[in-house]
Amino acid sequence: MLDGARGMRLSLQDVSVRYGARLALDGIRLEARGGEVLALIGPNGSGKSTLLRAVAGLQRHGGRVTMDGATPDATGFMPQDNGARAALTVLETVLLGRRRALGWRVPQAELARASDMLRRLGIAALADRLLGELSGGQRQMVFLAQVLAAEPALLLLDEPTSALDIRHALSLLALVRELTRARDLVTIIAIHDLNAAARFADRIALLCEGRLLADGAPRSVLTEATIARAYGVEAHVHAAPDGHLAISPCRALAAA
Repeated sequence: MLDGARGMRLSLQDVSVRYGARLALDGIRLEARGGEVLALIGPNGSGKSTLLRAVAGLQRHGGRVTMDGATPDATGFMPQDNGARAALTVLETVLLGRRRALGWRVPQAELARASDMLRRLGIAALADRLLGELSGGQRQMVFLAQVLAAEPALLLLDEPTSALDIRHALSLLALVRELTRARDLVTIIAIHDLNAAARFADRIALLCEGRLLADGAPRSVLTEATIARAYGVEAHVHAAPDGHLAISPCRALAAA
C-alpha cells in the first residue's frame, strides 16, 4: 500500500442512480485512497460517467459519497466534452482554474503557475492561442491543465485520453500518476483502454450494467474470464516485454 493511502479516502456506500425507470447504477460500494490511481473501466453504458458525476456532486443519487481528509470544494472534475468554445486564450482558460484564489487579480506567481502546468503537459506553445482554434486533443490537454491548476484533492477524469494520440496519452497518464503520488490525490479515471489502465492504475474497478463486477489490482481484475464476461470478447492476457500486464483482444464472442 502506498504511503498516501493513510491520508485521504473516498468512500462510496450503496450509490445508485435512476434515469426514469432505468437503474443506471445499482448499489455501488467502492473506496479510493490518496496517492493511488483508480481506473474505472467497463463497456459502453456501464455507468462510468454517471458514477463520476455522482461523486462530483453533479448527479442526484441514492447512497452516500464521503471524502475524508479534504473539503467538499476540493474536487477537480474533467468531463468527456465540456463543449467550451469561449473566446479565451489557452493561458486564460487555465487561470480560470484558480479563480477562487485570484478574485479579480492575476499575480505574477499565478501566471507562472499556469505556465508551468502548460509546460508540464507539453502545450506551453499554445498559451496565446484561442481555445476555439485548437484540435479536440489540444483542448483536452488544456482543460486537464485547468483542473490540475486548481490543486484539487479529489481528481475525477472522464476519458481524458479519448482525443489524444499515443504519445500524448502516455505522457498525460504518466503525469497524472506522478501528481497523484506527489500530492496524495484521490484520483479516479474512467478509461476504455484496458492496456493503459493496466499500466498506469494502482487499482481497477470494473462496472458492467450499472453494477460493480470486480475491484482490485490490475492482475486480479483483468483476467481473460472477467474480460469475456464483461465485454463479450475473447482476449489473451499476458506480460509485456517490460513486465506490465498486456491485453490482446482476439475476437468478439457470440451473444448468449
